This record gives sequence, C-alpha cells and structure tokens, in this order.
Amino acid sequence: MKARSDELQMFVCVIECGSISAAAEQVGQTPSAVSRSLSRLEAKLDTTLINRTTRRMDLTEEGKYFFEHAKRILDQMDELEERLSARQQTPSGRLRINAAAPFMLHAIVPYIAEFRGLYPDIQLELNSNDLIIDLLEQSTDIAIRIGALADSTLHARSLGCSPLHILASPDYVARHGTPTTVEQLGDHQLLGFTQTETLNHWPLRHAHGDRWQIEASLSASSGETLRHLALAGQGIVCLSHFMTCDDIHTGRLQVLLAEANSGYRQPINAVYYRNSQLALRIQCFLDFIQDKLAGYALAEFRG
Repeated sequence: MKARSDELQMFVCVIECGSISAAAEQVGQTPSAVSRSLSRLEAKLDTTLINRTTRRMDLTEEGKYFFEHAKRILDQMDELEERLSARQQTPSGRLRINAAAPFMLHAIVPYIAEFRGLYPDIQLELNSNDLIIDLLEQSTDIAIRIGALADSTLHARSLGCSPLHILASPDYVARHGTPTTVEQLGDHQLLGFTQTETLNHWPLRHAHGDRWQIEASLSASSGETLRHLALAGQGIVCLSHFMTCDDIHTGRLQVLLAEANSGYRQPINAVYYRNSQLALRIQCFLDFIQDKLAGYALAEFRG
C-alpha cells in the first residue's frame, strides 16, 4: 500500500508541532487517532520514522529523510492548488506589506497605482520599518528584506538583487575633489549607518580584500536620511541602486570609484508565512513587484 497525502500531512504536523498531543489539538483529532495514523504510515513504509516514549520523541535517520521530502511534496501540492485556484478567482482582501522606508518609497510606491488598477479588490496597507520585524506581532503578510536572510521559519522568495554605488553630489566633488583610489576615502567626509555595521563595509577592491570598512564622519539609521545628506553635499555615501537610480540619471548624484567596485549586489527577498487564505493576493503582489524589480539586477554604472 502507498502512503496517502493526509498521512504525510499528519506526520509533518506532528514534527512541526513537536508532539502528538499538540498535533492532535491543531487538527482537531484525538492523540490516539494521530498515533494510529503514524503507525499506519510506518507500516506502509516498513520502517520506523519516530522513536516515541512517554516523555519525548526523536526522528530516526529514515524519519529525517522522509520529513524533508514529505514537506517538499506537500509544499508543491499547496502551490499547485493555489495556482489552479488563482486561475478561477479574483484576488481580494487586505494585504499588509512592510519594508524599509527607502525601499517602500523608491521601489514600491511608484508602482502602486498600476497594481491597484490591476487588482482593485485588494486593500493595501503599507508600513515602513528600517529594522527586522516579527511578522505575526506586526500583523504583516509580506516583509521585504534587503541583504542576507537569517530566518529559517519563514517562506522566502527572491525578488532580485541591487548593486551598491559609491556616490556624492556634484557640489561635494567640486568642493572636496574626486577620490581616485580607495585609500583616499580617508581624506573625505563619509556618510555611514548607525546600525547594522556591515552596511559600513563598502564593496571596494583594495590591496587587502574587496570590502572597505569606513570611519563615518556623519551617521544615520536610515538610508533615506543618508541619501538626502548626500544630495545636500554633506559627504560620500554607499547606497543601493534601487533608491539612487533616478539621482544618478539626473546628475544629482555621481558615481565614484566605479573601477574599484567589487560588483556586490544586495539580495532582495520577500518573506512571509504561508496562509492559504492570503496566498492568492500574496502571489499576485510578488509576481508584480518581481517583474518591476527585474531591471535592478542588470543595472551597471561606470561613472
């Protein structure tokens, strides 16, 4: 006999909940019914998946292997059902999106009118926070995160990546000159971040590596604040392409040390908890914004 999808779901539920009793409460069954389901599954597979005692349970090696693949199969089944459902439904309801203020202002807000025209029944709620938030605590459906991800309990979808540029205003360059080597940055006014120290490691090749740690003359917690300081001629800054591309095109900011840039690109990811009731509007927004961000990964500026 072959294992059924409901048995896979029960097995995965038990592992994710941490106990048979917790899984039974979640699915609305008795612990004995859940235990029998696991026993049937092990009998069909002719192997022990979980070593169970009155106090604890541990996955066997076969159980670990089976859990990994069962989870993947169930996710694929969910995705297939959602995509089939999406072909017949109109996305609607509230969609709460959270992103750092610069990304919200420069990479989401400009496209909101088009998105609302395509999906008029989705009620958007846009929130900005420059720090990593708890999605459940903040009642957030999608959070856009820039940089490497640390969360393992969230679903993540790559939206692309964005180059980093070393930038200054023409006014600053006229008053202080143009640095021609990475080492000459030490003679300039540098704008840095007060939080997330890695953001003060600029992607510049030099004799000892391809990241240059700066000593900031002026610091701020927000990239948007640093952008405005750079526009005001207060110093040299390192910012992502998604928030400075218009400034570069119009000449409000100019690229410096392009030949020394290592080419590092910041990953852009959407993270969310899977929820079948929200999946359709989440999918619509992610597909839409990923298409809009596609150009950032291809952006190249050489000054």
